[in-house]
Amino acid sequence: MSLYLCVDCGGSKTSAAITDANGTIIARASGGPSNFAYLALNDFISAIRDAVTKALEICLPSQPISLPLATTPFAAAWFGVSGVDSPAAVATITPAIAGLLNLPVGPRLVVANDTHLLAAPLRMHSDASHVVAVIGGTGAIAVSFREVEGNFEELGRIGGWGWMLGDEGGGFSIGKEAVRQILRANDVASVRGTPPPTSKLRTSILERFGVSDVMELLIVVHFSDPEPGIALQPDAPSYISQRREHRLSSLSPLVFSAAFEHSDPLALNVLRTMAAKLAEQIALLLVRDEDGSPRAVKASDSVVSFGGSLVGIKEYRQLVLEELERLGHAFKYVEYVDDAAAVGAVGLAKAYVV
Repeated sequence: MSLYLCVDCGGSKTSAAITDANGTIIARASGGPSNFAYLALNDFISAIRDAVTKALEICLPSQPISLPLATTPFAAAWFGVSGVDSPAAVATITPAIAGLLNLPVGPRLVVANDTHLLAAPLRMHSDASHVVAVIGGTGAIAVSFREVEGNFEELGRIGGWGWMLGDEGGGFSIGKEAVRQILRANDVASVRGTPPPTSKLRTSILERFGVSDVMELLIVVHFSDPEPGIALQPDAPSYISQRREHRLSSLSPLVFSAAFEHSDPLALNVLRTMAAKLAEQIALLLVRDEDGSPRAVKASDSVVSFGGSLVGIKEYRQLVLEELERLGHAFKYVEYVDDAAAVGAVGLAKAYVV
């Protein structure tokens, strides 16, 4: 058989899509998180094995599926992996993926950062010169590309450093900024002698962690990560069982709800702040006029391709675009890719089948 596989490996889940030789999606499946920066190789491969096995069981229901595959049904495979940011990382995981699929290391097996999957919309616009792929989900990263002889050449990248060092505009940074602004409002109120304005966001976050005082958020945020194998008391606060990163990244839905469903000023300010940070990151890839930077991209001639759960929210995406325009960068085309694995699988089939 000639099947084409694309796997989008992200911080929240692993998405697999399989097409037939005509580029028609015939199977979709998902598995657990597979951001390589946060996982051991065995755990990373386990997430991929789970997603690909489920997808193969859908499109090959009469055949027993067991990975590693003894015989591969795949003509080619494309993996976009969050947390793969160097040739060394690619070299580490590619042989393991090749062994899992029984595909030889080489042109039939493409392994790259997950932003590469978002370059595909450039092929939809023949009058565009470049594409800037922007991921805004659990983390955030922006990468610029041009197409050269049927392949996407990476020109520059900004961000994707992980929650400890950056990822401005992603879920963790939004949660962190929300807590920061709540604490700052409380500090300002202590000086002025008046209570801070009522906020749906502040109430929601305090309720989420089961605390009644804003200053207790400091304990919640800094409490150590849970130790594996240690049983918790039945009445222990829920945050004790969460990793510190997740405590903050899990707040982003509360921020979006308070901002766009309740028009909460504090939540709206958090999102405007983080949209501006993300726009500033994207702008580092851009140039308004020819200035001698050969790898810089002119937005007015290019596509911006968004992917990720947060920039999938139209109102937040619009905030980012408004900040870019304020900085002097208006893109010729704006695309949102809500299913990078499917787009990648279809594009992969088209590249191989004439």
